[in-house]
Amino acid sequence: MFGFGPAIKEIDPSQFAQWVNDASHQMRVIDVRQMAEIAGGTVPKAEAFPLHLLPAKVSELSPQEKVVVICRSGARSAQACMFLHQQGFKDVYNLRGGMMGWVGSGFPVAQLA
Repeated sequence: MFGFGPAIKEIDPSQFAQWVNDASHQMRVIDVRQMAEIAGGTVPKAEAFPLHLLPAKVSELSPQEKVVVICRSGARSAQACMFLHQQGFKDVYNLRGGMMGWVGSGFPVAQLA
C-alpha cells in the first residue's frame, strides 16, 4: 500500500466490473488521466476529468454521489480521491491498479462517449 491514509477507499477491478455491469448501481466514474491517455481507451462509463482540471470541474460532481476515480496505475486517482474528500465527498473509491490493473484483469476497454 502507498500510505494514502484511511480516507482512501479502494475497489479492485473485479468488484468495479460488477458495479459497471449492474444497471441499478448509481455512480460517477472519472478518469483523471490526460486526454491523450484517455484517447487510447478507458473503463466503461468513464468521464474525462484530467487531474489538473479537477479543481475547476469539481462543481460538476455532487458530494452525495458515489464516485470511482481511475488513472493509469492508481497514484493520480489517489490524489484525486484525497482532493475530493477535502471537498466533502464521502463515497469515493480509487480503482486499485488503475487502467493497468483493469486491463491486466482482462476487462474491456471503452472509448469516451
